[in-house]
Amino acid sequence: MGETNTYQMHQRAAEFHLQAAHAHNAAAVSHNKEDHLSAHELSRQAHEHSAKAFEASQKLLAEFNPEK
Repeated sequence: MGETNTYQMHQRAAEFHLQAAHAHNAAAVSHNKEDHLSAHELSRQAHEHSAKAFEASQKLLAEFNPEK
């Protein structure tokens, strides 16, 4: 895999991590406003983004560790 693709994969993983952090923060704000339905949905989205970030990070790691 070339450096450009590796860089793009890293950027995509970083985007998922940032989206997850944003959703977690938004969920916390919703919880503080006692808007539990919105908070629950935001928490679900945060979990989804976190899972995507983990998958993207694992793919990137596999590129650097081809023995795995």
